[in-house]
Amino acid sequence: MTDVAKRVREAAERLVESGAETGLQVAVYRRGEPLADVAAGVADPATGRPVASGTLVYGTSTGKGVTSAVVHVLAERGVFGYDTPIAELWPEFGAHGKDKATIRHALTHTAGVPGLPADTTPEDLCDWDKMVAAVAAAKPWWEPGTKTGYHPQSYGYLIGEIVRRAVGKPISQVLREEIALPLGVDGELFFGVPAAELGRVAVLDEVPMDMGEMPDLSEIPFFRVVDGYTAAPMAALPSAEFGNRTDVLTSDIPAGGTFSARAIARMYAALMDEVDGVRLISPERLREVTTPAVSGTDEVIGFPVTRGLGYDIGFFGPLDGPTLFGMAGSGGTAAYADTATGVVIAVTKNRVSSGDYSTFNHLGEVVRDALA
Repeated sequence: MTDVAKRVREAAERLVESGAETGLQVAVYRRGEPLADVAAGVADPATGRPVASGTLVYGTSTGKGVTSAVVHVLAERGVFGYDTPIAELWPEFGAHGKDKATIRHALTHTAGVPGLPADTTPEDLCDWDKMVAAVAAAKPWWEPGTKTGYHPQSYGYLIGEIVRRAVGKPISQVLREEIALPLGVDGELFFGVPAAELGRVAVLDEVPMDMGEMPDLSEIPFFRVVDGYTAAPMAALPSAEFGNRTDVLTSDIPAGGTFSARAIARMYAALMDEVDGVRLISPERLREVTTPAVSGTDEVIGFPVTRGLGYDIGFFGPLDGPTLFGMAGSGGTAAYADTATGVVIAVTKNRVSSGDYSTFNHLGEVVRDALA
C-alpha cells in the first residue's frame, strides 16, 4: 500500500466513523499509475452491504466529464470537429436560429439551450426521444456563443444526440466501446446501468437540510422560466430519491452517470497519459480541451466560471489552479485532474450533500500533502 493510499484510507474511515459520510470511494492516479483505490462505509444502510471498490454510485454532474470524454475520443478519430455545426448532424436542432450553434458551443455551455420544459418529470427524463425533441424545439435563451450558462440536464441530451447522429449508436454504447472496454472498466462506468447490475448500486441518502427561510426561487437564475423552459424543472431535481429510482438509473441521462471512483479516475488518467497502454486523446488535443475557452458570469448559476471544452477549469479548495480540470456533481461527488502534476482524484459518495464539497476538498488536501 502506498503512503497516499494509507493516508486516504485513514481519512475516509474517519469521515464514516464521524457520521459525516455513509459510504464513499476515493481513487487517485498520477502519470497514469494508480496510487489509491479506497472504499469505506456502507452502500446500503438497510442491509449493511459495504462499499467496495467496484460499487456503483450515481454521481449527477460528475458524469458530465464522462459525457465530454466521449466527444473528445470521437473528435480524435476525426468523426467531427469542435466547430462542426450541430444542425449539420442533427438538422432539427437548427430551429429558432440555432443553426449556427456548434459542438464547441455545446461543450462550453454557450449553445443557449440550458432549459427543459418546466413541467418535465423524472419519467420524461427517461424518454430519450421526448427530451431530444424538446431540446431541438427550444428557443435559445441567447445567441449561441455569446454567453455561457450551465446546461444542467439539457447538456446530456445535447451531447448525446450529437454523438448518436454522428455514429448511429447511443452514447452509452459508444462509452462502452471506446472508453470503458479499452480501459478495463466496462462494468463500472455507465450512463444507463444494465438491470442485471442494479444490485451493485449504492443507495443514496439525503443530508437533512435546515431550510430556514426559503428564498424566492423566481429571483434565482437557475430556476428562471423562459418560454415555458427552466434550467431546473422542480420535479426533476437530482435528490437522493431521484438518484435511487430504477428508471432513472437504467436510462441514458448523460448529464450524470453511475460509476465507481476508480473507473472515472482511470478515464481522466487516460485523457492525460497512457494507462496500461491506452491513451484516449493526444497531448495536443488535451491542451485544446483544457485551455480556458470561456469565462465570465454564468447566466444560469450566477457565479463566475472558467470553462474548457466540456470541463470546468479550477475548483474552489486546496486543489484549485489553472491546470485543474474536471466536473463536480450536485450531491458532493467530484473528479478532477491536473495537467501540471498528472494527478487525478475522484470521490464518490452516497450521502447527498447538495453543494457541499467539504469531503472532496478534505480528501484532496490529504492527497496533496501526501504527495508533497
